Amino acid sequence: MASGDRRQRHNMVPLAALISRELKSEKMEKPTVRYGHAAQSRKGEDYFLIMTDGQRVPGNSSSAFTAFAIFDGHNGNAAAVYTRENLLKHVLGAIPRGLGREEWLQALPRALVAGFVKTDKDFQSRGETSGTTATFVIVDGWTVTVASVGDSRCILDTQGGAVSTLTVDHRLEENVEERERVAASGGEVGRLSIVGGAEIGPLRCWPGGLCLSRSIGDMDVGEFIVPIPYVKQVKLSNAGGRLIIASDGIWDAISSEMAAQPCRGLPAELAARQVVKEALRSRGLKDDTTCIVVDIIPPDTTVEPSTPPKKINKFRTLFFRKKSRASANKLSKKLSAVGIVEELFEEGSAMLAER
Repeated sequence: MASGDRRQRHNMVPLAALISRELKSEKMEKPTVRYGHAAQSRKGEDYFLIMTDGQRVPGNSSSAFTAFAIFDGHNGNAAAVYTRENLLKHVLGAIPRGLGREEWLQALPRALVAGFVKTDKDFQSRGETSGTTATFVIVDGWTVTVASVGDSRCILDTQGGAVSTLTVDHRLEENVEERERVAASGGEVGRLSIVGGAEIGPLRCWPGGLCLSRSIGDMDVGEFIVPIPYVKQVKLSNAGGRLIIASDGIWDAISSEMAAQPCRGLPAELAARQVVKEALRSRGLKDDTTCIVVDIIPPDTTVEPSTPPKKINKFRTLFFRKKSRASANKLSKKLSAVGIVEELFEEGSAMLAER
């Protein structure tokens, strides 16, 4: 009863108080967010989401956030379409009302896990066997939160020219930890056998034959394929950075560095087209190829991030630094001043009880 009372009072914070919290939390001027999208379709199973008018506090423009996502379907497009239409709603529904910005950002990783799990459960209740990857990105000020299942990757390219990955590929072929988890859970991991006993193709999970260890949907592949996402949250310096979010049609053709380097200096829309162009040049159109580029840059910046110099100052190159939520704002400002990207949160366990 007491906890219910606390929840009820939590939901009744006056709008004026929330707006006041938002204004006080803005220690650093908000960045400008620009984005672009490009795609080439082969199977028609890639879908994407771009949402630019999100608000933590309805009616308060200072509480704005943006969301970007890619869903790469398999065994049909039903799961990708359903996830695109419902995942954001389920994530936001899992965040308690009445939170200020910092509390909202702290609640976001767990809400993403809850949203992924609910989306999977609701879709499976429809009785359809389709499945999908999901790479979901929320940008709030200089803070970037990414949740992903499957192999649609999100990378971060910073002004210093360093490229880092904000997701983990859940492919059985490459991810030893996920292979071991699936096998320990009772799944069989192996390649497709043909006449004569020869094995071909990538490692798959049986029954079902799925190459991925995590996805949304896929009700026919067993309980060891889970919808619980890897989640990472980082805070950019006020120099900003560029996100490249893409389906495996891109990453099967080119590396993260090959995607980032050719489009430096281009505006986001042209950069997305360039990434797709590079993938097609390397491998041809063998799969759906979808790319979203998001530039998070200082306000009033008219020039896109330039090509980094040949000699890169190693002290300005991107690196992650673990930072407690309770750290002082002075530390945050110092880190921002020297171009460091702070790692605020990271968790990849496939066990729901640990999330």
